Amino acid sequence: MGSTPRFLQGVFAFIGTGLDDPQLIDAATRYQVPSGVTAQPLYFRGGNSSGELIVVTLWRDGASMRVFPMGARSSVNVPLRVVEDVDPDTVLELVVAAPAGCTGEVVIDFGLMEV
Repeated sequence: MGSTPRFLQGVFAFIGTGLDDPQLIDAATRYQVPSGVTAQPLYFRGGNSSGELIVVTLWRDGASMRVFPMGARSSVNVPLRVVEDVDPDTVLELVVAAPAGCTGEVVIDFGLMEV
């Protein structure tokens, strides 16, 4: 049985509603693990075009799994050293939180493996 890579990628505009009020980035940053397989998040790369700190969070079924803060006009590259199995039918979502009124674009490159 092989493994299949999956990627959530793109450049997405956002409008901040507060650092304590994360919003789904885009439908393209939502992934449901197919029945009969498990998934393993492997890495996150992100960029922030705004002049403010933003936070991208990986949610697992609506609860925080990993947090990726990004400074103003900055980027991050995070290989996930602690790899967890994500069960079939679990919903993974990338959400963004930014100061209220902050606008910009977030660059997302999130890789995972279906096994």
